Amino acid sequence: MESKFYHGNINPKQFAKALHGYFNRNNLNTKEFGSKDKLIVQIATRQNAESGGDTAIPVIIEKVPDGVSIQIGKQSVLGVAASLGISALATIHNPLNLLNRIDDIAQDIENLQLKDDIWDVIQQVASKHAATMTLSENLRTLTCEYCLVANPVSEPNCIACGAPLGNLQPETCLKCGYTIKHSTQTCPNCKAKIARD
Repeated sequence: MESKFYHGNINPKQFAKALHGYFNRNNLNTKEFGSKDKLIVQIATRQNAESGGDTAIPVIIEKVPDGVSIQIGKQSVLGVAASLGISALATIHNPLNLLNRIDDIAQDIENLQLKDDIWDVIQQVASKHAATMTLSENLRTLTCEYCLVANPVSEPNCIACGAPLGNLQPETCLKCGYTIKHSTQTCPNCKAKIARD
């Protein structure tokens, strides 16, 4: 699964609505499952589609602290491969059959580019709502334990009182790579327990 995190004032429904609006057309259909904080949008070929082979791909959109986590699952491409195989066999038997299969081939190629199209739609939604993949303000500052002054991340000592800030620096979850504060016990993205020395 390919994952990305968008930090900002955005929710899973905004991404799901955009995916539905873009992909629920022509030979594709979308279905939405889940609750407001965790949605799964399945993008798949419509039943009895006029051209191309069958495919399906899940998009998991989950609310996490300071933003949204998005994962795109593995695409089912056996139907597309079968359709392309039929086109190749038909062309071998008679090259003029290629003309009859042009719509199928075009749809198959579009289906193979589905993951890139999904990321494009997600990026457009994130840009529209000023959500970025950069760390949120909450994760870009450290609060000194002694004088409670905010300090930039990676500052070794408090800019106000000089206290060491090493134990407050953010970490990443070893399982999924999500950025977390040092005091976090459970990853808000994958729910893994954070092991500490």
